[in-house]
Amino acid sequence: MKQTGLYVHIPFCVQKCLYCDFPSFAGQLEQREQYVHALQKELLQKAELCKAYEITTIFFGGGTPTVLSAEQLQCLLDTIKQHYHVMEDAEITIEANPGTLDLQMCQALHDMGFNRISMGLQAWQNDLLQTLGRIHTKEVFLDNFQNARKAGFENINVDLMFALPNQTVADWLETLDEVTALQPEHISAYSLIIEEGTPFYDLYAKGVYQETDETTDREMYHQAIRFLEQKGYAQYEISNFAKAGKQSRHNMLYWLDGAYMGFGLGAHSYWAQQRFHNPYDLECYIQKANAGMDMMEDVEDIPKREQYSEFMFLGLRMTEGVSKKRFLERFGVQLEAVYGSELQKLKTEGLLQEVDDFVRLTERGTDVSNYVFVAFLKDEEEMIKNI
Repeated sequence: MKQTGLYVHIPFCVQKCLYCDFPSFAGQLEQREQYVHALQKELLQKAELCKAYEITTIFFGGGTPTVLSAEQLQCLLDTIKQHYHVMEDAEITIEANPGTLDLQMCQALHDMGFNRISMGLQAWQNDLLQTLGRIHTKEVFLDNFQNARKAGFENINVDLMFALPNQTVADWLETLDEVTALQPEHISAYSLIIEEGTPFYDLYAKGVYQETDETTDREMYHQAIRFLEQKGYAQYEISNFAKAGKQSRHNMLYWLDGAYMGFGLGAHSYWAQQRFHNPYDLECYIQKANAGMDMMEDVEDIPKREQYSEFMFLGLRMTEGVSKKRFLERFGVQLEAVYGSELQKLKTEGLLQEVDDFVRLTERGTDVSNYVFVAFLKDEEEMIKNI
């Protein structure tokens, strides 16, 4: 059987963070049960599409999935297990913000079949957490982390952010030091991105906060790489670090350009060489799901040139890089036949290197990765000339 992963979106939060532009809502307690019922309907509706696939990974993201009750989460996970071919060793992740993981919830999550928790700490300093609009303190995070361990979780990710307003390099190193002392299996470290339409965007536009200069941003990033390596965390993707064997299998599915199916409000899918998403309007989503209606919006057939470029963009995010053998197996054409001149140019500029079967970013290439990725954008006519 072919293999794939499922993404389940839970759009509810205790409080929406000031930098967040994901489809999510604070509060709305009365709509959560309606949403779970609609999501269950969608899972049943799309089961036929996935019947020929083994499910290797399941990821409950948000929002904050753990604002749902244990009973609601159990209902959703049971529906998947009953109607999809979930592998026995499937990686089943749930995102959780500190403040939503008491011991009873952690035990319930473990017992129902979740085997990985992704916790959004972001920063160690309580003043920075307050600036971000987070609901927790470092003390709450520590308590929730220990609850997860007590419940039996042996695979925990901690999300961190750098280049925050008023964050110093010393703050960032303290965060890394305190978190690695807890020995989570996985750490994600992202630079803050100011998205239009968020409260942070307005605050920066008004001059309340100043953007972190590029030099400091890059210093924080490279400090993290060196520090985490010393602590036993290998970098396997631009922003992700893991102990041996603890890489995120679900995220690797994305980076290796694999197919996946998304469920829930605004969830995106990449399926049968098509890209589409669910409605972004909550009422519309619930109505369509309950009525059994097709909710795939903006269905797009992905032309070959985009398949090539996405394969490159995503693969180059990984430290091992893009496998020339996998490119040939996937598309039936040599990588050099499509991108020979681009590869040579970027290698000459010191942004790419070849190691055995792989083409990968250099350290300098990682710092200007967007420039590198743009080099792999071509129109169809230009590609045909090269092949």
